[in-house]
Amino acid sequence: MSDEAPAEHFEHAEHAEHAAHDGSPFLLKVSVTIAILAVVAATVGSLETLETAATLTEQNAAALLQNKTSDAWAFFQAKSLKKYASEIANRLGGSPSTNFSEEAARYAAESKDIERQANELEHKVEDHLHKAEHHEHRHLVLTTAVTLVHVAIAITTVAIIMKGRKWPWYLGMGLAAVGAVLAGYAYL
Repeated sequence: MSDEAPAEHFEHAEHAEHAAHDGSPFLLKVSVTIAILAVVAATVGSLETLETAATLTEQNAAALLQNKTSDAWAFFQAKSLKKYASEIANRLGGSPSTNFSEEAARYAAESKDIERQANELEHKVEDHLHKAEHHEHRHLVLTTAVTLVHVAIAITTVAIIMKGRKWPWYLGMGLAAVGAVLAGYAYL
């Protein structure tokens, strides 16, 4: 997200307003360009903020699912231990009222179901982490794009300060175009 001070936008707008009153058609064009670039910068900045929020949401979801996954694996291990304990008790010939081989079979069946659930949860965690990485990549591209548009606004304002020199306007337009292309690229 951009850390540009809100007062900077007002300063650029003030230069544009003064230029508009000078009556020069080129300076009027520069003033309109600055206003349009400010809207583009605000839009790309908002998209950048949305991608940041989406990244955090996916990371939080992954963390919560990872906790559930850990719980499921712990439960799987507990059932496995009970199954092995029942198998050992069956081999040793434990209490006649307890059928340890049936308990071992039951624990084995329950373990398979718990293992399947734990594996599904692991896949969901990986999916959320992949989505978070995708949103983070978009955020980084949008950060670069909005920075280029902000620099374009500043450079375009130089055309006004220099009383109608055209090269700052062309340079600003070029940077803004690169920023806009980057913003579009973020969503490809």
